Amino acid sequence: MSVTASLDATTVTAEPGVATDVPLQILNSGSTVEEYRFEVVGACAAWSTVEPATLSLYPGASGTVALRLSPPRDPSVPAGETPFGVRVLPTSEPGEAVVPEGRVTVAPFTEVTSELVPRGSTGARRGRHQLAVDNRGNAPVTVQLSARTGSERARVDFAAKELVIPPGHADFGKLRVRPAKRIWRGTPVTHQFQAFVASQSAQLTDGQQGSQEGSRQQDELSPPPFEPLVLDGSYEQQAILPRWLPRALVLAAVVVLAAVGLWYGLLRPAVKSTAREAVTPEVVASAAQQTPSPGAGAANGGNGAANSGSTAGADGGAAGEGQQSSSGAGSGSGASSGSDAGSAAGTGTPTSARVEVRDAVGGGTSRGSAYQVPAGSTFELTDIVVQNPQGDAGTLVVSSQDAPVLRLALENFRDTDYHFVTPILVPAGGEITMTVDCRQVGRPVQAPRPSGCAESLLLGGTLRTDAAQ
Repeated sequence: MSVTASLDATTVTAEPGVATDVPLQILNSGSTVEEYRFEVVGACAAWSTVEPATLSLYPGASGTVALRLSPPRDPSVPAGETPFGVRVLPTSEPGEAVVPEGRVTVAPFTEVTSELVPRGSTGARRGRHQLAVDNRGNAPVTVQLSARTGSERARVDFAAKELVIPPGHADFGKLRVRPAKRIWRGTPVTHQFQAFVASQSAQLTDGQQGSQEGSRQQDELSPPPFEPLVLDGSYEQQAILPRWLPRALVLAAVVVLAAVGLWYGLLRPAVKSTAREAVTPEVVASAAQQTPSPGAGAANGGNGAANSGSTAGADGGAAGEGQQSSSGAGSGSGASSGSDAGSAAGTGTPTSARVEVRDAVGGGTSRGSAYQVPAGSTFELTDIVVQNPQGDAGTLVVSSQDAPVLRLALENFRDTDYHFVTPILVPAGGEITMTVDCRQVGRPVQAPRPSGCAESLLLGGTLRTDAAQ
């Protein structure tokens, strides 16, 4: 063998981020000049070099090269002991290579960063945060999590107060802020707090720290402690009942009242009016022909009683027959008189009339004639519809033959209708009028204000011809 190589130190400690040189002695024991090349083998080859890379020696001469160990300061190179070797290759005789071996211990270093996510939270019952802890060192670290608030109005709790984080990894500690009292209504309250991330040794007492320092001297792989990290956060405690809830309840009540008012003020009267208008005289006459009236039933009953009386009279005497005959005649006369009156008056003609009256404020009353009954007829008034489309204020009077039938305040309605089961009879020559006394002119929605009040009257009924005609 023409080469002899040896390391000055077979056990070396290398600091991450710092170059450490280990001398390597080379002896040419051959008889010729030789050039030597060097190769580092082992896990540390990626961050190790030999300077110079080649060395030429005369026979019997020796030389020194430096093995430079430069572990990077990142988690890619874990702390701990790693074996290595340096292969010394003679250029002329590669098969005569020698490999001196050694062990390098990469010293641990600690680099811990932390972040509070989110920095500020809101909620009615609690605030939720996460404490992200990132271990950028080359050895696992154990961190202690703690927090404190600026007052006693809130407390901070951790799901786990201790985290063990491998090198090059991150872990999360769940943090919750709970208020001491709940707020049902009112202004939100902000609670400030601080979260702390410290190494495990930083939480020990002085005596415990001294004991741990002694054990750290024995265990070189223990990571050094780091300065505690302080993170500021806030939690905004909101009221359980939101501010918009009272307004929403009021708005809902207004909508319900408006719907009820719309139904009773517009829809329900319109439905009733439509139903009543569907009951025309023709329909009533048709129903009367198909269904016997109570008077007819009474007449039939009278006739039946008469017949029974006649039968009974035949068996029992003339006095009984006379009594039943008299009773039957009374009922029959009532029915016949109604039938005669109906035939004399006829079925009648459905009649309607309309009038619109305008009046200015402060100018006295205005009067308009809606309908005048022709000679030889009688008007049966059954329906009255009064309209106040502008929303005017004042007094409206509907009269028949100068006698008031309805007296209304304009400000109490926009549209209103009246239907009478027993009709109001207006004789021949009679006149139905509407009188308006305007006190204030209304204003329609999204329209200019009119110059005066304007009301209308719609009449409905049956015009019958008098029997004398």
